[in-house]
Amino acid sequence: MTSAPQVDKQDLATYAEAARTWLAVNGPEDHAVRDPHDVSIFHNLDTDTERAILGKLRAWQKAKFDAGYGAIAWPTELGGAGLPTSYADAFKSAEAAAVSLTRHELFSVTLNLVAPTVRLFGSQELKEEVFPGLHDGSQLACQLFSEPSAGSDLAAVRTRAVREGDSWIISGQKVWTSGAQFAEWGQALVRTDPSAAKHAGLTAFLVPMNSPGVEVRQIKQMSGGTSFNEVFLTEVRVPDSYRLGEPGEGWKVTRATLGFERANASNKKGVGGSFDQLVELAIRTGALGHRDIRTRLAELRAREIAAEVSLHREQRARDTGAPPGASGSMRKLQWVRKLNLVSELARDLLGSALIVDRGEPGTFSWNAHILGAPGYRIAGGSDQIQRNIVAERHLGLPAEPARPQESM
Repeated sequence: MTSAPQVDKQDLATYAEAARTWLAVNGPEDHAVRDPHDVSIFHNLDTDTERAILGKLRAWQKAKFDAGYGAIAWPTELGGAGLPTSYADAFKSAEAAAVSLTRHELFSVTLNLVAPTVRLFGSQELKEEVFPGLHDGSQLACQLFSEPSAGSDLAAVRTRAVREGDSWIISGQKVWTSGAQFAEWGQALVRTDPSAAKHAGLTAFLVPMNSPGVEVRQIKQMSGGTSFNEVFLTEVRVPDSYRLGEPGEGWKVTRATLGFERANASNKKGVGGSFDQLVELAIRTGALGHRDIRTRLAELRAREIAAEVSLHREQRARDTGAPPGASGSMRKLQWVRKLNLVSELARDLLGSALIVDRGEPGTFSWNAHILGAPGYRIAGGSDQIQRNIVAERHLGLPAEPARPQESM
C-alpha cells in the first residue's frame, strides 16, 4: 500500500503556519465563487457541470494527498499522515480560509462515511486495493442502502446476494443513491440469509460500480437537480474479499456507517443558509430591529456553535477508529431542527416574496431552502429512527416493540 508523503510533526502553531504557506502557493487558482444569495440545500446542476466540479475536487484532493495533507489524522499504514486530529483541524481551518471550491456530497460520503467503514470492517486485501485511492480523490464511493420498499426501515432490504465459490452474486434495486453516476465504488447492504431474522440475515459489500450488471438511472428532483439515482444490480459478481465484516454482520457495519453519517450531518457550513445570510436578509427587510427576530437569530447562532463543539469532540473519538454512538443521532436531530428554524425565519422575513421570482437577489432564492430542508428529516435515517437510537443507546430505555416480521 502506498503511503502519503509525511509532514513533519512540528508543534501545532508551526504546522498551521506551514499549512497556510503551502495553501497560498499551491491552492487552486480556479476558485468557485459561491453566489452569496445561494441558500439551496440540494444543488440544481446538469450532469456535465457536476462532473466538472468533481474533476476539480479530485485534482485538489490529489494535490493535498501528495503533499501529506489528504488524510492527516489517518494512520500511516492506511495511507495517512499519522498526526493527531488537532493537526487535521488546523489544516481544515486554513483551507477554508484559502480555498473556495464548490463542495460535492460524494466527497463527503467517500472520505467521512465509506473510508472509515472500510477501515473498521474491510479485509486487508480490500484495504490495500482501495487505500489510498479513497483518500487521494481517484476513487469515490456512494452508498447503496435504500430500496423502494426499505427506506427508513433499512433492515427490510430485499436485494439478495448468493455465495458462489469465492464470489457473491448480487441482484436487486437501490434508490436515492447520491452521486452513483460518478462513483467508482458503492457500499451495499444486501440480504444473504433469507431464513434469518430481519437484522441478522444481512451482509455488507464494497461493489465496483463498473461491474457488469450495474445500471445507474438518474432521478429528477423537484428542485431540478439530478443528484439522486436508482441503481439496478443484475447478477453482479463481487469477490468475497470485498465483503465488509462477517456474513450476517451487515447490520452492524451499516449502523457504523450511518453513525458516521449522522456525525457529519451538521458539518455542512454554507449549505442551506447560514446565520450570516439570515442577518443580511433581516437587515435588507428592515426586520433586524425587532426583538423577536434578534432572539431567533441568536438561537440559530447558538445552535451553530454548539454543533461545532460537539463535532470536534466526536471527531477525536472517531479518529481512534471507534464507531460513533448515539451522539451523532442527537446532533443530526439538532441540525435538522436548525434547518427548519432557518426556513421558518426566512419565510417570516420574506412573506410573499418567496412565491414569485421578481429578480431581486436574495429573496425568491430562499424558496430552494424551503423545498430542500424537509429532505434531511429522512436522510441518514428519519427523525423517528434517530429518536429511537437516542432513547435506546443513550438513555437506556427499552427497545421499541418489534412488529411481526414480514415475509421477505
